[in-house]
Amino acid sequence: MSTQMNAGKVAIVTGASRGIGASIATRLAADGFAVIVNYAGRAADANAVVEQIKADGGRAAAIQADVSVPAQVAAMFDQTITLFGGVDVLVNNAGIMQPGLTTLAETDDALFDRLVAINLKGTFNTLRLAANKLREGGRIVNFSSSLTAFALPGYSIYAGTKAAVETMTLIFAKELRGRGITVNAVAPGPTATELFLKDKTPEQVERLAKMPPLERLARPEDIASVVSFLVGPDGAWIDGQTIRANGGAA
Repeated sequence: MSTQMNAGKVAIVTGASRGIGASIATRLAADGFAVIVNYAGRAADANAVVEQIKADGGRAAAIQADVSVPAQVAAMFDQTITLFGGVDVLVNNAGIMQPGLTTLAETDDALFDRLVAINLKGTFNTLRLAANKLREGGRIVNFSSSLTAFALPGYSIYAGTKAAVETMTLIFAKELRGRGITVNAVAPGPTATELFLKDKTPEQVERLAKMPPLERLARPEDIASVVSFLVGPDGAWIDGQTIRANGGAA
């Protein structure tokens, strides 16, 4: 993609200090966006992503904000506007997964509340602000998961938060009628990130890698490419959709 088409545009990528988020941040910077690398607690990792972007000739800054805290999200938007003049793209990548497989009956209140606070309320917090803060013609990409389609035992609460994000995506797209802003979701399948691999046995990883007809785990760069399309000029006619980027697994 020509970087000139995105010159002057600004993207916020939440949860961008590592994994898929870091890949999205570096890809959008390469596409010409000025990028906010949001993080909650990994300052060193976020700053490393920023330094890499700058070394490659891009523009970026790291901003700490816990997406589950409305005041911190509001401050992130304000800081972004101060630094770069506005916001054109919001990528809601920040999220957590339960440790290993946890059935609904075994899910305690603390785990339930944390999954909902970050995966669901965190997305709500950013969307609510984006409704007024994004410039005309902006792009929003939320993150779901193909686990909503896989319906695997042990992921009920996590998948439930992501199903709610998909529903909000469709409705929010309609609520922004007349602004030229698209709202879509990306639902990755198994992706080789630290978050995905944590607490899984080699056998579990191998089984999940064999699910797609393409017979491998996704790479973070695979998912970043989908986001790049959705926020770029070629994705302008895609709105209110969930893209299942899972290699054909569902």
